[in-house]
Amino acid sequence: MGVVVTTTDKFQVCIDACVKCTQACYECFDACLKESDLVKRKLCIATLMECAMTCQMSVAFMSMNREKAYDLCELCGKICANCAQVCADMEGEYSKKCAEICKMCSDECIKISSM
Repeated sequence: MGVVVTTTDKFQVCIDACVKCTQACYECFDACLKESDLVKRKLCIATLMECAMTCQMSVAFMSMNREKAYDLCELCGKICANCAQVCADMEGEYSKKCAEICKMCSDECIKISSM
């Protein structure tokens, strides 16, 4: 499952979830920027960036099999859950889809953090 080693296999499902969540957040961010109600979306845009960056950092720590990956995944799970809620409250099909992906990522991160 790991790309070059197997020591990160225990993280692979969460790594994949974080990568997907990062992509979803950046896509949603881009779509939000094209909307006419940018002021209304200000919190959502900031939350999307926070979520994407935390997911990226989590992927890095899990890929390096770092001990602190568990702590970072716990934080990532909380941030993804918050992003899911913020996106769910926004209008637009892309926001709803992003919320689903963030929730899925949150669930995977929480699983890892409790290992």
